[in-house]
Order: sequence, then C-alpha cells, then structure tokens
Amino acid sequence: MGSTSSADVTVLQAENRGHVRVLRLNRPERKNALTSQLGWSIIKAVREAAADDAVRVVGLTGQGDAFCSGVDLRGDSGGKVPMPLSPQEAAVDDLGWIQRLPLLMRVVCEKPVVAGVNGVAVGAGLSLAMCADVRVASEAARFHPGYTRAGTSPDGGLSWTLPQAVGHERAMRFLLEQRMISAAEAAELGLVGEVVDAEGFEARFLDYCAALAEVAPIAARQTKRMLVRSSLPADLEAHLRDELRNARRGLATEDGKEAVAAILEKRKPEFRGC
Repeated sequence: MGSTSSADVTVLQAENRGHVRVLRLNRPERKNALTSQLGWSIIKAVREAAADDAVRVVGLTGQGDAFCSGVDLRGDSGGKVPMPLSPQEAAVDDLGWIQRLPLLMRVVCEKPVVAGVNGVAVGAGLSLAMCADVRVASEAARFHPGYTRAGTSPDGGLSWTLPQAVGHERAMRFLLEQRMISAAEAAELGLVGEVVDAEGFEARFLDYCAALAEVAPIAARQTKRMLVRSSLPADLEAHLRDELRNARRGLATEDGKEAVAAILEKRKPEFRGC
C-alpha cells in the first residue's frame, strides 16, 4: 500500500489480510471520536485501497470498546464544537472530510466496504458506519443518532444512507426520538445486517471480509456500481452540501449552542426555538 505518515498511523491503523484492507480507528481513549486528522486519514486510506488492485474488500472497525462516538466535542477546541471544516479546508474544499466520506466509500470506492461495529456508534460515527455497504455488529454495539441531541440535523450523508436502509418513517423516528438502541434493535430496524456475540465478533468480521474478497473482483465492483447508481440522488454532491450547510446552521443557533453545552455539562437542555 502507499506510504502513511506517522500522524496517520497514530489515529488510523491499516493492515492487509490477504485481499482485505482492514482499517482501525485508533483513538480508543476518546471512544474513537472523529477529528479532522482522523477524518482525512480515513479518506486517504480508503482512496489508497480503492486504487490498489490487490485490495478487493475494505474493512473498517474501531480499536477498544467503541466503533466511533462521533465528532470529538472537546479535542483541542476548549469545549467548543469543532466545525467539520477548518478555514483552510473550507477555502479549497467546501465538502471537507465529513461529506467526502459517503462520496468516497459509496461512489469512488467501487469495492465492497464492510463496517465492523464493535461498540458504540453515535452521530458522525453512525454516519460513518452507514457509509459502508455492509455492517456487521457485535452484540455489545449500541447506536444513537446524536445530531438532534446536539441541536442540529445529520451530516456525513446520513440523510441519504439512513432512509435508504430503513425507510422514511423509521429514519424519522430514529433520528428524532434520540434513543440509544441495542445491536438487536438495530438489526430489526435495518441499520445492520448481522449481529455477532461479542467474543466471536472480531473473527466473524474478518471472516466475512475474507469471504467477500473471494468473489470475482470485477463482479463485485460492477454489482456495487449498479446498486449505488440505482439509489443516487439526482445530484449527490449538491445534497451533501445542503446537508452540511444545515448541520452547521443548526450548531450555530442558540439552541445548538445550548444543546452542546448541556451535553458537556451532563444536563437537560432548555430550548427556545432560536
């Protein structure tokens, strides 16, 4: 595979297992919360896997007891919400890493992407899991939409991938009810396709990726290309721009600021509709 900087190795680990490229989010001390560094590292690693003919399947999972707890609300931001775009990123790429993930994982990468949801998947972490083509979950996994709790609407392509997977009403209920659901309920809803006992999860995740890698590579790529094409919005990039614009608008409101403050202070928010 291509060269990877030491900074990338710190937050994202990559290994080849036969024809499978396994990527592991590696911030276990923060429940693998997403930062700009980690987000762009995922983009780089998936892009490299997509361009490597020796790779037939991409597997994505988390180190430790979490898959991904969403965007890091603390990080280096002093308790303020880090925006998905830095000023430099916004100047050259108005989608940024958060909206590049669904484009890259679903459209650019024509190889099957399997998310191994080993633990909690919240907010942008849920969006990341839903960008994958297939999801295998540990029975220890838990799922929470996150966004309305932070006073805003989804990003990371979730407004496209979620209703596609579960339907309109189930997507609305899940996003607005703000419940943490179990892996079993996630399977009933259609968020994941398979739930595995916690002890056997790692082996099943890797075995499933390896099984997909045995499919004829051209057949797998053509199948994904046609399935994705059949469900694409008329203008996916425009949809993703609107999604990001709305998410950022929500975070900038007084209710959005109150919601994030309440999360950090572990209290119930008081919304005023402004």
